[in-house]
Parts: sequence; structure tokens; C-alpha cells
Amino acid sequence: MQLDEAKALVKRVEALFMPWNVDALADGFTDDCIVRFGSVPEFRGREAVRAFFKTRSARQKNYRLTKQLRSLAGDTVTNIWDGAWEDAESGAPMKGFGVEVWILRDGKIAVWEAAFNVGRADQTPSVADALR
Repeated sequence: MQLDEAKALVKRVEALFMPWNVDALADGFTDDCIVRFGSVPEFRGREAVRAFFKTRSARQKNYRLTKQLRSLAGDTVTNIWDGAWEDAESGAPMKGFGVEVWILRDGKIAVWEAAFNVGRADQTPSVADALR
């Protein structure tokens, strides 16, 4: 993969979240993929990814996302993201920021590792609050 292809992949994935295209997102993963997503217990397989995105899409109304490529090294792509949405249960405005590492195989994500922070968009926590 070349740098311009990696940038295009990141932007293509970004577009699949707005609006949510759960099937196309899941189809971007290998059948035997491994997912380590924040504090969610590790899970495996494209169908588990599909269920994960289906659950998320139900909770995150009006999801808006921006992804930016950060690096490409062989079969590994890293990106950062900023997101905003309304929580479907409480109606609270939410925001998040994260970093993702994708290890690709045959043009699909075989390993997805993500670390991120999420909070209410209408509140500004202090550093001390964030460290509790």
C-alpha cells in the first residue's frame, strides 16, 4: 500500500460512519479479525464486528466523525479521530478522540486496536477530573 492509498482508505472508512453503513464497515474486516477496542473485552471475527457496529450505531445518534492518517508502515496504518454524537438513551451531547492501529491483510483490517477518550460535549473536565 502506498501513502495515497492509505489516506484514501482512512477517508473511505470515515465516510461509512456518516450515516452508519454497518455492513460495509464489517465487510472491511477479515473473517478472523481481532479487535481490541478501549475497555471492551477483546473479540474476534467479522460477525462480532458487525454486531459491535450495530450496537454502537443504535447508541450514537447523528454521529459525526473526522479521521486523519498518521502513519503507514508496511501493512500497518495508524489514524486519529474526533467524533461527536448524541447519546440515544440520555440525549446528552457527546464527543470523543482516539487513536487507532489497523494491521491489514489483503486490503482488509485483520487487527484493530483503538484507544480513546469519551465525554460529554457540554462539560469541560479538568485534568484532575480526567485522572480520577
